[in-house]
Amino acid sequence: MPALDLQQSSVDITRAICDIPSVSGEETPLADAIFAALGEYPHLEVIRDGDTIVARTNLGRAQRVAIAGHIDTVPINANLPTRFVDVDGEPHLWGRGTVDMKAGTAVQLKLAAELTDPRVDITWMWYDHEEVAADLNGLARLARHRPDLFAADFAILGEPSDGQVEGGCNGTLRAIVRTTGMRAHSARAWMGENAIHRAAPILARLADHRPREIVVDGLAYREGLNAVRIEGGVAGNVIPDRCEVEVNYRFAPSRTPEEAVAYVRDVLDGFEIEVVDLSAGARPGLDAPLAQEFVAAVGAEPRPKYGWTDVARFSALGVPAVNYGPGDPSLAHHDEERVPLAQITAVEQGLRSWLSAP
Repeated sequence: MPALDLQQSSVDITRAICDIPSVSGEETPLADAIFAALGEYPHLEVIRDGDTIVARTNLGRAQRVAIAGHIDTVPINANLPTRFVDVDGEPHLWGRGTVDMKAGTAVQLKLAAELTDPRVDITWMWYDHEEVAADLNGLARLARHRPDLFAADFAILGEPSDGQVEGGCNGTLRAIVRTTGMRAHSARAWMGENAIHRAAPILARLADHRPREIVVDGLAYREGLNAVRIEGGVAGNVIPDRCEVEVNYRFAPSRTPEEAVAYVRDVLDGFEIEVVDLSAGARPGLDAPLAQEFVAAVGAEPRPKYGWTDVARFSALGVPAVNYGPGDPSLAHHDEERVPLAQITAVEQGLRSWLSAP
């Protein structure tokens, strides 16, 4: 594998790291390349935990900022290698990971290499397993192994935000809602009890549910409660005795995880419910002085983050955090994933000017 050259442009670095496939669970080649590249810079203390790489400045500054990005992607679907494309007259880089979130990671890698005298000390973090279950998350693993590395006054996550600042994030809950019945031959259906039919009220309640919009610290977060998977059935001639509906609840950061669980149980009262994944949201964090300085420096209008991101991990540790990265979030995981080249360079310039300011 060719060496990663961090002296290239942030666009070229984006293309280079996108063309190193790193689907969740297969991040090692990219982590190896990042670790080797950063080892060339004596102003950085470089630490590795599995496929998570940390690079720190230790300049004795009065404040420290953590800047993080994940290096894994969802599965590839004939959208690598990357290529340059024109969209409405604007050049883009097309391919898996360009939006979520290797463009943001590339910007961070370039700045980590080049900013030898920043205004604050910086802890750069690039981590694995973000796109899968929370218990595999590399940032969570790092927090268990090295909680000291999370000491910071402010944090920025390079998740795609169209080059704007998105404060906080929604929480997320996944639950399995089950119905049971009794098997019988489908030619004698009256001898059994159809578990799939019994799931109809679950779907009806979800279809009738109206998501709420909740204002938190001046930003309006839209909630959502939806069925995302249904599974049941034994064979083409058997009445099913079991059905599972997987439900995803995206809740405003004003709710605690416990309140989110109680809300889902209330909406689906009367059914067996097993919560299988639960992550708290994060309040916007825009009242922190460093956050206000950052927003002013990049000239952004803060918006809410509707999806869950790892800003929640920093928030849980008492570190205010925002999302700031190139790419349209609606194209994350899309087969036509692509990022405007101008956004990559604009985010680089925004971070560079703020981190370099006297």
